[in-house]
Amino acid sequence: MKAMPEDRPAAQAIAIPGRRGGALRRAFQNRYLYLMSLPFVAWAFVFTYLPLWGWLMAFQKYNPKLSIWERDWVGFDNFRMLFQDDTFYLVMRNTLAMSFMSLIAGFTIPIIFALLLNEVKNMAFKKTVQTVSYLPHFVSWAVVAGIVSKMLSTDNGAVNDFLVWSGILNEPVQWLAKGEYFWGIVTLSDVWKETGWNAIIYLAAMAGIAPELYEAAKVDGASRLRQMWHITLPGIRPTIIILMILSIGNLINIGFEKQFLLGNNLVVDYSKVLDLYALEYGIKINRISFATAINMFNSVVAILLLFTANGLFKRFTKESVF
Repeated sequence: MKAMPEDRPAAQAIAIPGRRGGALRRAFQNRYLYLMSLPFVAWAFVFTYLPLWGWLMAFQKYNPKLSIWERDWVGFDNFRMLFQDDTFYLVMRNTLAMSFMSLIAGFTIPIIFALLLNEVKNMAFKKTVQTVSYLPHFVSWAVVAGIVSKMLSTDNGAVNDFLVWSGILNEPVQWLAKGEYFWGIVTLSDVWKETGWNAIIYLAAMAGIAPELYEAAKVDGASRLRQMWHITLPGIRPTIIILMILSIGNLINIGFEKQFLLGNNLVVDYSKVLDLYALEYGIKINRISFATAINMFNSVVAILLLFTANGLFKRFTKESVF
C-alpha cells in the first residue's frame, strides 16, 4: 500500500507525453485543414491586427511628411478634445439610440420570422419565401436608400399615397425631413434588408433539433405554438445567446452608410453617428490624429461591451463565446 504514492507520479509523468503526442498526432493528421486555414489567418493578421500600430497616431500630432516615430507626441490631448466636444455627446446619443433599436428589432424579428417559416410544411413555398427574403441582403445601401426615398416621397410615394387614401393622413408627410422619424426609418430599412439573411442561421439551428422531440410533444397533445415555445426555442437557445453577445459587442459599430445616404441637412442632429463624426471632423479637415482617437475609442468600447456581455451571459446562462 505504501508503494502507491510513489507509482502515481510515475504514471502521471508517462501520461503527459502521451497527451502531447496525441495532440501532435492529431495536428499532423489535420495538416491539410491547417494549411487551408493559413490564408484566412494571414488575411486577418494583415487587415485586422497589423494596422493596430496606427493607433499611435492618436497620441501624436499628425504630419504626413514625418514618419510615425518622428512626429510630436501630444499624450491624451486628442481624447481630451473629444470628450470636451458637445457634438461628440450628440453623436453618441444617435449611435446608441439607433444601435439599441437595431438590436431589439433586428434581433427579435429574424427569430420570429425563422420560427414561422420553420412551421411551413409546403417546401416549395418555404424555399421561395426564404430566397425572396434574403435577396435584399445583396442589394447595396445606395440602392436601398433610393428605394426608401422613393417609397417615402411626397410625390407619388407609396407610403404617403396609401396613408392619404386610407384616411390616416390628410396630406403627404416629408418623412425624411423630420428628425423624430429618422431613427425609425433607418431601423425599419435595416430590418427589411437583413431579416431574411439573419434568419438563415436560426433555420440551420432548427434543422438540428431531433424530430423525435416534436413527435413526443404531439403524442402528449402539445399544440404547434407550445412546440415552438418548449422545443424549438430551447433548441436554438445557444445560437441565440452567442449571436446576442456578438451583437452587443458591435453595439456602437453600426457603420455610416445608411445614415449617410438617408440623412440630409434637415435631420443632421439625428443622423450623425460616430463613423460620420470621425469622417467629417477628422479625415475631411485633415485631423487624422483626432479621427484615430475617435476610432480607438470606438474599438475599446466595443471590446469592453463584448467582454462584459460574455461574462454576464456566462454567469447567468452558462453560455458564452469564450
